[in-house]
Amino acid sequence: MRKILFMIMALTLSIGLVACGGDATTGDTGQVTLYSPETPDMTRQLAEAYEEATGATVNVHYAGTNILVNQMMAEMDNPQADLWYGGGGILPFESAIKHGFIESYTPEFVKDWEVVENGIKVRQEDWNWVGLEVFVLGLIYNTDLVDEADLPETWDELLDPKWEKELQIPNPAASGTATLLVLSQLMEKGEDAGWEYFEKLVQQTNAMPDSGGAPANAVASGEASIGVGFDFMAYQMKDRGESVDFHIPKNTPILVNPVAVIKDGPNPEGARKFVDFLLSKEGQQIKADWFHIPMHPEVEGKSPLTLEGLNDYTMDLDIDWVVENYDRVRNEWREKFQ
Repeated sequence: MRKILFMIMALTLSIGLVACGGDATTGDTGQVTLYSPETPDMTRQLAEAYEEATGATVNVHYAGTNILVNQMMAEMDNPQADLWYGGGGILPFESAIKHGFIESYTPEFVKDWEVVENGIKVRQEDWNWVGLEVFVLGLIYNTDLVDEADLPETWDELLDPKWEKELQIPNPAASGTATLLVLSQLMEKGEDAGWEYFEKLVQQTNAMPDSGGAPANAVASGEASIGVGFDFMAYQMKDRGESVDFHIPKNTPILVNPVAVIKDGPNPEGARKFVDFLLSKEGQQIKADWFHIPMHPEVEGKSPLTLEGLNDYTMDLDIDWVVENYDRVRNEWREKFQ
């Protein structure tokens, strides 16, 4: 079995991205259709910046990761999307390769990237996806309702009775964020103990919305004390003045969030140019301004997290196991909990 350790070290990525400081896109490339589960306002800002740079038109289709994956599979005979950005990290992209609806593209700017750079897998072996930012899975909490000293230090501590009906997690049947949580815990605990854990965890929740970002909104409004989500979700809300912060449990997934070109999409040239833009200094700066941890070495992030400071939290993920079991685990979740 091939194991990749998603251990974030000093991620300088001086491996070709410096060239991204130049003009990533030129010329009108028609209409580009983007499928993405990422923050709609940020994705729209990226689309508008690309439109301004190229004269193209971008159609953004937003939904949860697993909903989009199902849609792309259903559309394989007549693809409607040109590219897919984001999915709670690399796991759904790795699984998608076997289904055959994404295809290889090597951006000129990062053609010198190795598969793993400084301990993090930054691209797929055959360039079927390329990482755009670093994500940390953790706990978003309401600072008015939860004392920092009481926060769970491990994922198991979410089962403490004091958190009963105080939690929200996204629905793994729809959300890539939650699928990452489920897969990581099944790998960590083994399947019997892992499913037993989730039977208990579901009882601790007061809701399981389809959107990966919905638990963060529930925490901000006081509907939940703690929600499972990614680092940037909490920091975006905190920056807007919401009473939320982010906490990292020990042994948690930390990995890149990718982009991929859809096989036989209606506008392959536009898709490739959009990928180039997302890796460019301009595209990466937009993402950094939304508290995503950027890949571009010349772009300074706004996130309070430092890459070297994440080493102690990182979980070892077995990618081969994910590819083999991704769909089965999603279906088993539906059978057990829906």
